[in-house]
Amino acid sequence: MAARQAHPLLRNRAAGLPAEAVRRLGEATDAMASGELARAEAALAAALALAPDNTEALRLSAQLQQLRGEHAQAVAILRQALAKAPRDALLHISLGVSLQSRGEHEAALSALQRACELAPDFAPAWFNLGRMFQLLGRPAGAITALHRALDLDPEHLAARLLLAAAQASLGADAQAAANYREVLQREPAHPGAWSGLSALETERFGTDDVERLQQVLRMPPSTPHARIQLGFALARALEDQADYRAAFRALRKANGWRHRQLNWNAARLRAHVDAVLAAFAEPLAGAADAALGEPVIFLMALPHAGARLTGQILAAHPYVGGVDEAAHLQRVVSEESARRGKPLLQWLDAATPADWARLGADYLARIGPAARGRPRVVDAHRLNWRLVGVAMAMLPGARVVHCRRDALETCFACYRELFASGHDFSYDLDDLASYWRDHERLGRHWQRLFPQRFLVHEHEALLAEPDATVRRLLAFGGLEHDEACLGFAHEPADTRTALRTRQPWSREPALAARYGAELDRLRLLLGAR
Repeated sequence: MAARQAHPLLRNRAAGLPAEAVRRLGEATDAMASGELARAEAALAAALALAPDNTEALRLSAQLQQLRGEHAQAVAILRQALAKAPRDALLHISLGVSLQSRGEHEAALSALQRACELAPDFAPAWFNLGRMFQLLGRPAGAITALHRALDLDPEHLAARLLLAAAQASLGADAQAAANYREVLQREPAHPGAWSGLSALETERFGTDDVERLQQVLRMPPSTPHARIQLGFALARALEDQADYRAAFRALRKANGWRHRQLNWNAARLRAHVDAVLAAFAEPLAGAADAALGEPVIFLMALPHAGARLTGQILAAHPYVGGVDEAAHLQRVVSEESARRGKPLLQWLDAATPADWARLGADYLARIGPAARGRPRVVDAHRLNWRLVGVAMAMLPGARVVHCRRDALETCFACYRELFASGHDFSYDLDDLASYWRDHERLGRHWQRLFPQRFLVHEHEALLAEPDATVRRLLAFGGLEHDEACLGFAHEPADTRTALRTRQPWSREPALAARYGAELDRLRLLLGAR
């Protein structure tokens, strides 16, 4: 087979430069690829001394700054280069990547869209655009861009994996599974494809999958994390064969590998929760405006405790703008702590009602875009449970919904999942049970402190009596009953006029009973108070 030709955008990037400058740029590229950043810097300095206005030298300089984490500097260099070559799509791609690293997501999206306009036949431009859409929570846009990337380059496995993830996020499990399987056809040991496939609840693994995974796990792993991904996938494959004893052994092994990578300290969290309980023995003298924060509904929940389903129910209401999982509340508190030079619990007593009102206004400005002009917005960040007392001081009009599910099912569902990030407590049964107890006792405390603004929303009650439970949830949120909330209203995030379509709820399966005695230790730990 003939070697694939480089895209014209990648050819002759150093055309017209002195031979020494070309050599130095090549040296810088090789040095960055091998992580020798000091050598790359010296080579680039020499190249720029010979050709200070060369846009390729500037692009590589920006790439070096990006590798060092100096994203603002990278953006400045790329804008300098674009002033000289505004139609260079590769510069626009690099700018989009650097802007994304700075958290300027909309600006990054614009840069990547411009790259696709300038080079519509360049697969990496469409891949990076798809990645940006997915990062913004707009999977429909991601799917369109990634299909374009794969039309241009069917061998682009990263695009195929991301396409599968975007399809899965919209419930298109069959299409996602087909793409994950396509990756595995090309790379049978690809840990990301096995991991993605195992996260699809509707996908069923066969005995041949078990054999392939066991074979792959007998080989030296490409990385420690790859071994963990494959271990969790094997547990899921064994579960699909109803071999729950073997599945639990695989889970215990994979969780053990992950646990040893982390530094979770259950005693430290328990002490923190003790300190929070002491600091919030009574409600704080918060913002004077009792209505401040009226649009916000905070969800407080452990993973797999029903928060996603609750958020979808609320988001189906025409008066609810959306569900935001960003760390707005945590950032407001962190930035105020940095400004005061001390951690939250050390400045609580010094905060005045005016301070809380200022912080509340800051929070509302951050979450405002998610409301999309509607009267309510849902904040579903995973760490809300630790900051309910602060949230109520900043936003006296806000509401908190504590999503609860059977403790054993909740904790075991966490134990079965390899999270992309966070949730470091979930890879050890003792840590899991300790975290659940801390979450519960703080939840009970917030309920006592704010009885009118706090709702305990039980997952089992929702499944048993959906109509009554949804009505109660909506009434608590200050919303009239709407039949759409008994199904799901899916709206692509990149349109404001899409028709709402009723779809049945996706219910997370109850699995603990199938594992029987394998979970006796977890049952015992959860029963200990």
